[in-house]
Amino acid sequence: MDKQRRKFLKIAGVTVLAGMSAPVVVNLTAAPPALASAGKGQATTSVPAAAHGGEAAPKGVRLGMLIDMRKLYGRPELLEKVMAVCNKVHNIPKIDNKKSEIKWIWKTPYANAFIDQSTNHSSKIARENDFLVLCNHCNQPPCVRVCPTKATFVDTKTGIVAMDYHRCIGCRFCMMGCPYGARSFNWMDPQPFIKELNPNFPARMRGVVEKCNFCGERLALGKEPACVEAVKEVGAIVFGDLNDPQSEICRILDKEHTIQRSAALGTQPSVFYIV
Repeated sequence: MDKQRRKFLKIAGVTVLAGMSAPVVVNLTAAPPALASAGKGQATTSVPAAAHGGEAAPKGVRLGMLIDMRKLYGRPELLEKVMAVCNKVHNIPKIDNKKSEIKWIWKTPYANAFIDQSTNHSSKIARENDFLVLCNHCNQPPCVRVCPTKATFVDTKTGIVAMDYHRCIGCRFCMMGCPYGARSFNWMDPQPFIKELNPNFPARMRGVVEKCNFCGERLALGKEPACVEAVKEVGAIVFGDLNDPQSEICRILDKEHTIQRSAALGTQPSVFYIV
């Protein structure tokens, strides 16, 4: 990053321009999210453990997501809508090649999503439906620990596991460190594979890793993540502060049984599922 760019980021207090998470503190309850305050995001390797998914007393904001699959069962069109909106908003290229495809949020069978859960005599509805999966924005993210350039880091303002594409050297250590397969590598220039370019979000370049950013750029504008908005009519995805007991997500987590992907690994995922 050159000096002029660094100066601009310092003045603007914005880290989303390079695809990083939004440097905001938000309070998400049943109402649409509001931008409470802004400040320059800081790169760090850890954040305080949260009330949900952690052991220590909660401090600050830790954003998380709850996916209620009961509202998505038998409705594959809603899964497609979520993925299409995310792809459009974030200029995700459509590459029909398993090796080269870029995925931020995608669908996969229950057995693939929850490899640590027993599939012996699992329910018919779980077997017959795909599940939405994405970056878990872990409270203890192994991808952050292995990144040699701090291109991937935890934004202490939000708990979001963010990326600075300008720092990424394409070593793919973070991909090896992520136990969820939630990162993609740009083997080729993605821009020719983008049908409709969104000018409000930067397209990436060849040779860098990318992933879901919890729509940090939308949070900075006081908006909800695009996936949340896409299925708002059924309320299938809830987003909010896991450290705020009054937030909608915490109220649901307090009364519903949820599971996380490979929680036994100790990564403390910030994405929860009702199945």
